[in-house]
Amino acid sequence: MTDSELTFRQMALEDISAVIQLENEVYQFPWTDRIFKDCIRVGYDCWLAHLGNTIVAHAVISIAAGESHILNLSVTRNHQGKGIGKQFIQFLLNIARNKRAQIMMLEVRPSNIRAINCYSSAGFNEIGCRKDYYPAPNGKEDALLFAKQIP
Repeated sequence: MTDSELTFRQMALEDISAVIQLENEVYQFPWTDRIFKDCIRVGYDCWLAHLGNTIVAHAVISIAAGESHILNLSVTRNHQGKGIGKQFIQFLLNIARNKRAQIMMLEVRPSNIRAINCYSSAGFNEIGCRKDYYPAPNGKEDALLFAKQIP
């Protein structure tokens, strides 16, 4: 990362249009602005990662009853493979730890090899599969369920 140091801040409603642009860039079936607004409204932890003044990633996690769940983690295409996702995950793990979560879970498409490698390198392990979880061009795609204990 040469632009500057990666920084994090909470997502606000005025960030949604930039988040939607990123979402549309990286997903064939992106979240909508309404989903992000609802996540902020209900109090999920919604975060942005910046390099300088540029948003390079966003994430949404829910934390309740000792568990945390990454609901969405997206990194812009031209910043993927540079360690931003892994740094963001470490940041999210610290947020969850501070809120007394003991485990973090997430789902990922089996076809998303780059994300699987990122989660695995961050210490997540595959613990299951959710059949027909994601929309796909020809129907549905399974989701691999990953988890990591939070020390």
